[in-house]
Amino acid sequence: MNAIPPLDLAARLASGLLSFPVTHFDDRLAFDESRYREHLAWQASFGVAGLFAAGGTGEGFSLTSSEIDTVVRAAVDEVGARVPVIAPATGSTAQAVAQAQAAEAAGAAGLLLFPPYLTEASQSGLIAHVDAVCRATGLGVIVYSRANAVLEDVTVAELADRNPTLIGLKDGVGDIERMTRTYAKVGDRLIYVGGLPTAETFALPLLQLGVSTYSSALYNFLPEFALRFYAAVRAQDRAAVYGMLNDFVIPYLDIRDRARGYAVSIIKAGLTAVGRDGGRVRPPLTDLTADERSDLGRLIDKVRP
Repeated sequence: MNAIPPLDLAARLASGLLSFPVTHFDDRLAFDESRYREHLAWQASFGVAGLFAAGGTGEGFSLTSSEIDTVVRAAVDEVGARVPVIAPATGSTAQAVAQAQAAEAAGAAGLLLFPPYLTEASQSGLIAHVDAVCRATGLGVIVYSRANAVLEDVTVAELADRNPTLIGLKDGVGDIERMTRTYAKVGDRLIYVGGLPTAETFALPLLQLGVSTYSSALYNFLPEFALRFYAAVRAQDRAAVYGMLNDFVIPYLDIRDRARGYAVSIIKAGLTAVGRDGGRVRPPLTDLTADERSDLGRLIDKVRP
């Protein structure tokens, strides 16, 4: 895919629903490229605004840098001409810079910058981390505020002023006051992406805080439902949103919350339930039990077209 200017990429991503495809593994838990490509082709056929390769739902945290490069290249080759492929930048600052440069060389349309691995950091340290990645390539960058890298409003404003290629903030915290302060200070200079699991739960209230789109893990196995839900959110159709929350999303959350780490595992189980073979998760995640898979399958049957 030809490079997309950062501001054009921002407008494109803000125009619709975003998805983080799972990464498929074979029986030995090695990357299964053929199944991954098949999944991406299916995902790209429904009008999604952007696909984030090797992200959280894609188990990027369990992939080596070499594997991330392979996954990103496969995604760009398979669907990059149709849908912007956003690559991850993870780990230490040096690792994130190297991954950003590899993503640009692979033809990715943009970057999602994850928190640095393990260590705590000051706001000034986080500014230096984001600066380094933004300056490493010409790609548009979305920074993920969560865990050990929660960005305050003044930090986001300074980063936006310093880095023209910073195009977005993905919020994985859900702090209403912090988001209100951030949007009041930064406004539409950035796009705001909902990044809480499961994003549909928070989509309608966050819309009022400037969060115009979100990353839908459900899109992996129920793309029509996910797009219908997103349309209801953007239309602020409260009756439709809460109807779908009650019919599917909240019972789905009840299954997801039975074990830590199931936010990813349940997506792969959902794919298998709709006949598309999501496969297994890598350690340290664990797969759903047989009973949980049965419960999920019955729930999915209620909302499938």
